[in-house]
Amino acid sequence: MEAGIVGLPNVGKSTLFNALTKSNILAANYPFATIEPNVGVVPIPDARLDTICKYIPPQKRVPASLRLVDIAGIVKGASEGEGLGNKFLSHIREVDAILQVVRCFTKAPGGEEILHVAGSVDPVRDMETIAIELVLADLQTVDGTFGKSERAAKSGKPEDVARFEVLKKLKPVLEEGKPARTARIDEPDQQKQLKMLGLITTKPVLYVMNVDEDDLEGKGPMAMRVRERAKQEGAEVVAVCAKIESELSQMDGAEQQEMLEAMGLKEPALAAVARATYKLLGLQSYFTAGEKEVRAWPIPIGATAPQAAGVIHTDFEKGFIRAEIYTLGDLEKFKNEKAIKEAGKLRVEGKEYVMKDGDICHFLFNV
Repeated sequence: MEAGIVGLPNVGKSTLFNALTKSNILAANYPFATIEPNVGVVPIPDARLDTICKYIPPQKRVPASLRLVDIAGIVKGASEGEGLGNKFLSHIREVDAILQVVRCFTKAPGGEEILHVAGSVDPVRDMETIAIELVLADLQTVDGTFGKSERAAKSGKPEDVARFEVLKKLKPVLEEGKPARTARIDEPDQQKQLKMLGLITTKPVLYVMNVDEDDLEGKGPMAMRVRERAKQEGAEVVAVCAKIESELSQMDGAEQQEMLEAMGLKEPALAAVARATYKLLGLQSYFTAGEKEVRAWPIPIGATAPQAAGVIHTDFEKGFIRAEIYTLGDLEKFKNEKAIKEAGKLRVEGKEYVMKDGDICHFLFNV
């Protein structure tokens, strides 16, 4: 699962990406903006992992992580080929969710002017600019396949009929300037066809407000306008000062904690961004714990025990027998796995079990 960072030029998008990924960049930076997308790995901060390690000290501690893609800055007219145009849009189609960085700062920390591509700072206008370009790109996709799909549907083949029905529902929605995710498509066969279209505006969006240093909570006038717009869309928002987060990401634990306390913060805002992105992707974590390693594993919400086991290794899913599961609360109460088992709190779950966020597991399998 991947999330892509998008935004207009000069909104702090790449600064945020570099701070989030630190040294975990999987592709080299390019000298001219972001011609090809950079890909990085972002760890998901999770206090539960720390608690487990307290009771089961491991040789290695591994948090859950997700892949983040830094995509080139969009400009007005991208859907018609402006800027990187279709190249940029193709990169967005490949990710599962969108983090849209919205500029809510006026000047750089040193006081120097950072020019806005539109000549003035207006976060809601920026949100609308990108929204329109993405809708227009999807409308081009729908229009481009509409006639061919209509002819194919006359054959009566179920998947062709379902695809054309989806296109008929999407076309008026996109023509009104609304995202594809607002179209009502409930039937499973149509949902499958919708997914196959790879439309950009079906993807969930998290707005990341890049705020001034004196508005770290994102409560200033510009940030509040973003919050209101996001609320209308049913989208989530997170406030970040990318410049400060960039500085924090370069500090060691003690130095970072000192700076956080000086600013009255409990943790870097990037932790909230990472967790919000994880949630946006529909993910949750379960844990495995032992002397060698305590690890958080990302799984889709609703995954069954065999599917969760398959995240570790496909053989675990194929040969799944059962899962032995306990909770973090059990560990905190009984202090170790032996006592949990003796107290009858170690649950045995089968193939139909739906995993809960925070389950601590051992899988038994046979291949």
